[in-house]
Amino acid sequence: MTSSRLTIITGASRGLGRAMAEQLLQPGQRLLCISRQADEQLAARAREAGAELEQWQLDLSDPVPGAARLAAWLQGLEADAFDSATLINNAGTVGRPRPLSEAVASELAQALRVGLEAPMLLASAFLGATKGWRAERKVLNISSGLGRNAMGSQAPYCAAKAGMDHFSRAVALEEKAAANGARIVSLAPGIIDTDMQVALRGAEADMFPDRVRFEKFKADGLLDSPASAAAKILKYLARPDFGNNPVADIRD
Repeated sequence: MTSSRLTIITGASRGLGRAMAEQLLQPGQRLLCISRQADEQLAARAREAGAELEQWQLDLSDPVPGAARLAAWLQGLEADAFDSATLINNAGTVGRPRPLSEAVASELAQALRVGLEAPMLLASAFLGATKGWRAERKVLNISSGLGRNAMGSQAPYCAAKAGMDHFSRAVALEEKAAANGARIVSLAPGIIDTDMQVALRGAEADMFPDRVRFEKFKADGLLDSPASAAAKILKYLARPDFGNNPVADIRD
């Protein structure tokens, strides 16, 4: 089996990540999914679709070993084998919404490691290992409107997504000056009906006054489905102007 497109996606076992992974399963695609759990149904679909799928069970709250493994794995591939190579940093967590004064230190650390440290380390590993490849290289960071508009009781998530936006801007400048530089975008995907939305609707009201806002999103039918959002994101990824704006919103 020969694959000409390589895609790496984190948080691929459920929600938006799972939907993107499923839609990427096409002939000529080699897909590496990084999640805490493997998905046997996804593996079966890959076989049916004629796509190559590899699944790594990693906890991105400890991202250093995962980044090292990714770099070594990429360095072991044939550099001229692919026409395109893409990293999609999708994994993230809202944790337990609450004011910073009420936060648990270990939970804060986990949110920042999964939401910001892991994407930076994986992007660094990907860009370094593929620097000499002929392939068109892209990094897509799944951001959020909360990285651009603050919300109380969401400090770690807001901080992680704002950091994701800004490191994308910095890397875009670096790669623009490099030979065969990668294109990078931090993309807000809209409001999607995922487990994160369930967590926000189920948060303690006294800890998260904006809970009613998320309840209203659901009640008013304003949430996009993971499958619909995934299709929009992958269409954006394929746009010829991808990377012209390193911080973007799918709704623009």
